Amino acid sequence: MKIIILSAATGGGHLRASHAIESYLLENTTDVEVKVVDALKTIHPILDKTICDGYHFLATKTPKMFGILYQKSNEETPLAQMVPKFNSLFSQRLLPLFEEYQPDVIIATHPFVTEMVSHLKEKNHVTAPLICIMTDYGPHKAWISENVDAYVVSSEDMVPEMQEMGVRREIVHPFGIPVHNVFFNKTDKADLLEELGMKPDLLTILIMAGSFGVTNIMQIYQDIIRLNLPFQIIVITGRNEKLFQAFEDAIEESRKNPWDGYKHTRLVYFTNEVDKYMHASDLIITKPGGLTVSEALACNVPLAVFDAIPGQEEDNANFLMTHDMAVRIKKGDDCAATISELLRNREKLERMKQSCQSFDKSQSSKNIFTLINELLQNQQEMKE
Repeated sequence: MKIIILSAATGGGHLRASHAIESYLLENTTDVEVKVVDALKTIHPILDKTICDGYHFLATKTPKMFGILYQKSNEETPLAQMVPKFNSLFSQRLLPLFEEYQPDVIIATHPFVTEMVSHLKEKNHVTAPLICIMTDYGPHKAWISENVDAYVVSSEDMVPEMQEMGVRREIVHPFGIPVHNVFFNKTDKADLLEELGMKPDLLTILIMAGSFGVTNIMQIYQDIIRLNLPFQIIVITGRNEKLFQAFEDAIEESRKNPWDGYKHTRLVYFTNEVDKYMHASDLIITKPGGLTVSEALACNVPLAVFDAIPGQEEDNANFLMTHDMAVRIKKGDDCAATISELLRNREKLERMKQSCQSFDKSQSSKNIFTLINELLQNQQEMKE
């Protein structure tokens, strides 16, 4: 069986979900060949750069405009009609890839790519079953296409929402967003904290800082280190060198002036072991990206979400709040007060952790593989 997983690099989540499925299939099957492809790069590097850079600019520099475009494209507007036309225009450029690889199943983890493959299926250029994996906690019409054989969505909440958008119930599967199995692996927390150079008897806050603006996240850090409570902090900046340097300076300054506030802080640049830091933590402060949220929930760690981009991140934040898995920090809120209240109220923190544990999507990739086989079986029966 040959499976191709098509994605795009507009945000890291689409590719991370793709590689999570790839990893599961390679580790748990023997007769499956898997190929992950960045579809936009395959079509043309300039198209990829234009879309990815445009997304990043709108989401980080003009989030209100991004929110307006997100909403307008989810309504019956000329903008919403333009997106499918744009995708159908470029879909032909994927044909050489399919002709060369001859996939038995196509999985798409990005709405533009889903639309492109759907268009090719409509024209009978592609006959393989198409599975769309939606990587956020709220639906959007950009994901919905006529020729999708199955949708994998993040939660049961999305099923009626998808039906309202005209999708048949029987093709919507609330398996959860796939994440790497390491996030579900349980480890001894005390041993892990010692391995990371942290104290096993202190509450640990993990700040996933790479997606924040430097000013915003630095203000959060400087506010919470002044709290008169015993806890320690891990900060992961990702490949943001400017942010890493800013934190280095802030940590050194707080050591020199402990009366202004100081908390033991482990600063981490880019790491492939985010799961370790999540498993070691009692609370994660982060932007509510779909994959980051899913990875945190897999680790059963409550969240404090901040700087949600209007649109899909708002949907993600609202989902977390509805299910008592997070607290929300909005611009203008007293971040320190929110974190202080949560750390002092251990019962609430434990209740949020239990809510995360109850949201068990550990079988997502396994269920997706079962779905693949069912779709192939159905296709075979229809041919016969």
